[in-house]
Amino acid sequence: MMVKSIQVLMVEDNPEDVDLTREALKDAKVVCDLLVVNNGVDALKFLRREGEFTDALRPDIILLDLNLPKKDGREVLAEIKADENLRRIPVVVLTTSHAEEDILRAYNNHVNCYITKPVDFEQFIKVVKSIEDFWFTVVKLPPE
Repeated sequence: MMVKSIQVLMVEDNPEDVDLTREALKDAKVVCDLLVVNNGVDALKFLRREGEFTDALRPDIILLDLNLPKKDGREVLAEIKADENLRRIPVVVLTTSHAEEDILRAYNNHVNCYITKPVDFEQFIKVVKSIEDFWFTVVKLPPE
């Protein structure tokens, strides 16, 4: 039986965090395509298949940073969850923010999960592996 590759959209402006995530997914042996955009405007264009993203695949899950250029992750999350065509895509906020206000706002905007990025690489790998174990193994994702 062939394993379907999971489409992961990572919305992250820090290249080191993208590399860390890519490395952690590889270390965790996650079968996925990591698609990356580095700002909130491009994230929404990607999800709506606009502009240069007309051929974009619909992601199975979105890893969303909150602190983004052009349009921040808080606005992106609100727009995703308000959009009839996008709201069922699970969104995992993966951010450095520990702010209670950010956590409350994310859950008020129907985020599926809020994770604060660990600083240490080994911990980061554990976090990515736990995301993989839960979202790609345990959870039944909605069809497109």
